[in-house]
Amino acid sequence: MKLLTPELERRLRANVEARRGAQSRGEREPDPEPVVRLFNPVGAATWLATELDEDDIFFGLADLGFGCPELGSFALAELEAVRLPFGLTIERDFHFTPRHTLSAYVEAARGAGSIVLGEQRLRQAAERLARRR
Repeated sequence: MKLLTPELERRLRANVEARRGAQSRGEREPDPEPVVRLFNPVGAATWLATELDEDDIFFGLADLGFGCPELGSFALAELEAVRLPFGLTIERDFHFTPRHTLSAYVEAARGAGSIVLGEQRLRQAAERLARRR
């Protein structure tokens, strides 16, 4: 499976340029929403990516399923090369729609011990807020 469409790649690369531009101007770096969610269909690993640089290295939140999601870099080629049981590969979540910035996902995932549980907590909090309105 091809993990990125041209549009997703364009958005990921635009986030790199926005961050570098802010750095060069001495401004605060942007806190973008994740562009793509990747996952292991037979395991607990999940990745939320906000950037893809010229060397095809992602930046984002990585959760390998050990209870300690971390911000960092991960290679597109390495994810595309993974071969799982039953002929499966790392997949892109076609239904992923970001609803928060990366920093919100990071805080929730670290508190919950996983991206998936963190997403559930964010969704529940948003629903509680909506009911109060």
